[in-house]
Amino acid sequence: MVLAIAIFKPFGLEVCQWQAYVHLLAIFALGISSCFLTEVILRFIVCMPRSYDRGVSYVISRNLRFQCINTPLVSLFVCLYRHFSMSSLVESNKLSLGNYLETLVIIAFLSFAIGLYWRFKFRSRYLAAELEETRQLNEQLKKLQISNAGAPRQSANDLMTGETNQDSQITLEGTTNEHVTLDIFDLLYIEAVGNYVKVCQQLNGEVHTTMLRSTMKQMEDALQAFPMIVRCHRAFMVNLGKVDQISSNSRSMQLVMRQSHDAIPVSRSNVNKLKELLEQDGCHSL
Repeated sequence: MVLAIAIFKPFGLEVCQWQAYVHLLAIFALGISSCFLTEVILRFIVCMPRSYDRGVSYVISRNLRFQCINTPLVSLFVCLYRHFSMSSLVESNKLSLGNYLETLVIIAFLSFAIGLYWRFKFRSRYLAAELEETRQLNEQLKKLQISNAGAPRQSANDLMTGETNQDSQITLEGTTNEHVTLDIFDLLYIEAVGNYVKVCQQLNGEVHTTMLRSTMKQMEDALQAFPMIVRCHRAFMVNLGKVDQISSNSRSMQLVMRQSHDAIPVSRSNVNKLKELLEQDGCHSL
């Protein structure tokens, strides 16, 4: 912004001669101070801390709010500086509404142009990194699933639980008399639907669903012995052994199930947990 001001010389800088460099340095210092103040406002008042883990949408939204706060703030600082330090040379630098609006328009245009450039540059870098991370997670998912391929169900179950001689059959019960008995290896996912949960499983080569009057907390407690069944969202639990692939975009991460082809969302609060699980070597590490 200071470089653009030095080139176009608004605010009567063209008549300041060597003093123009002093004024530019002062405007630069005011801009830096304004950025620090805006950062404090965003972090402690608006409650938007700087974070790259929340995705590109959050970063772009935060940067936009930063600009909306910082632009009028730095314009006010520059306007006051024009009045107290530059009005002796140029009469139009006197403090007034027109003075402030002129400063605001100039700063807003420069801020928008610079912000637009950095927004697209950051977005392209972030998306490239996100695609690479998704590719690595898919590779880790395939390795985890291949390590179980061809193993007897009981021995694979032992790897999942760290125990021996444990039956892979499990009965999930609701708050009423209904229940569903299934092989844990056939479970695809569980979804919360109002006061019910939908249990989706593979049965005789087809996808079947059963509704139980229950809560996700009850399902978590019933399946806590099987670390491959993970809570990926407030409304979903999935069997990682049945995930076909992981897809990701700027807004969310999804788990595409193998048999049903349903796309199960992964909430941002559970992304790191999922990554940690996949980065471990083999099901026995889980």
